Amino acid sequence: MNRRGLLKMMGLAGAVAAVPGAAVRAAPATGKKPIVLYCDLAVDPKREQEMLTAFHTRFKPAAESFRGRGFLDLKMLKLRSVIQGGPAPAAGINYRFQLTYESEEQRQVWIKSDIHQEVWPLIENTVLNKDYLVLLTDSV
Repeated sequence: MNRRGLLKMMGLAGAVAAVPGAAVRAAPATGKKPIVLYCDLAVDPKREQEMLTAFHTRFKPAAESFRGRGFLDLKMLKLRSVIQGGPAPAAGINYRFQLTYESEEQRQVWIKSDIHQEVWPLIENTVLNKDYLVLLTDSV
């Protein structure tokens, strides 16, 4: 690669690093690794836009208000396809909710908060089966 190409790549890498949220979040200063919670949701296709609007306009801003109190990251992921392995997600599962917190104790504070009690039903009421899979994992 020539010097000009190398400089362009370095410039692009610097631009990506300058974008807020582009960097991978570091482990908390305590040295403890965060927890990640997953919920596999069967969102009613007729209510999908309602769920997405509630997630982006109400739930996510409420969750982000706990930044500095353990909140690290939140994603709503739409299942595209199973590429390999099995078993496949249960029938109707079309979304995976992913929440990352510094600790399970801090996540418990969030889920017991009045704002969580207000905004989680906006998501949960759009699912077809409220007995959805919830996985609590430790980052390693």
